[in-house]
Amino acid sequence: MRLRSLREEVCAANIALQNAGLITLTWGNVSGIDRESGHVAIKPSGVAYEDLTPDQIVVVDLDGCVVDGDLKPSSDTPTHVRLYRAFEFIGGVAHTHSCHAVMFAQAGHSIPCLGTTHADHFYGAVPVTRMLTQNEVESDYEGYTGDVILERFSDLDPVAIPGVLVAGHAPFTWGPTATKAVENSIALEAVAEMALGTRQLNPDAALPSYVVDKHHHRKHGPGAYYGQRDGNHE
Repeated sequence: MRLRSLREEVCAANIALQNAGLITLTWGNVSGIDRESGHVAIKPSGVAYEDLTPDQIVVVDLDGCVVDGDLKPSSDTPTHVRLYRAFEFIGGVAHTHSCHAVMFAQAGHSIPCLGTTHADHFYGAVPVTRMLTQNEVESDYEGYTGDVILERFSDLDPVAIPGVLVAGHAPFTWGPTATKAVENSIALEAVAEMALGTRQLNPDAALPSYVVDKHHHRKHGPGAYYGQRDGNHE
């Protein structure tokens, strides 16, 4: 992918994150990767979304070093590049501080799969990482943020569960493109809000595993039958 088109895609994905109501001030960012060159395009640090243009998108390598751009990349860049190095199938990463997902992250709780809306997007609970240690925070906060995500996914499928809550912090999501990563952020915030309300109404609410399986597999995997070939419509 040429740098210009990558920058345009990532800029549009960042703006979409704001348009979806998932951004307060400048709390969040989206990146995308060109796997052929190993270049990652990411939002510049602290730039207001309403001012963002493709030319401001910063390009870094998989070590997080700037290869093109005049601005500083997002402070979360070390987290993004660790995810790209580990999850070779992903093409985009999104990070937000969306309200309900952050509530679960701050509480240190995973988001339970209580209904079919959740199962359509995430195959089971959206996990939460452990809390970073003081040494990790003080020595390489953003880098170790990526590491605790990867640690949490040592026995989980990042394709089936394309998102995570970093304890005390906020969610990260990913997908085959920057646009899909944003869609997963939107879905994550929605299911977090639903789970919170459901547990308030019924603390014992649960969804049988066979319903989780049915809803996830009808949209994902070799036997999927949901949607049209040229779109994803009911």
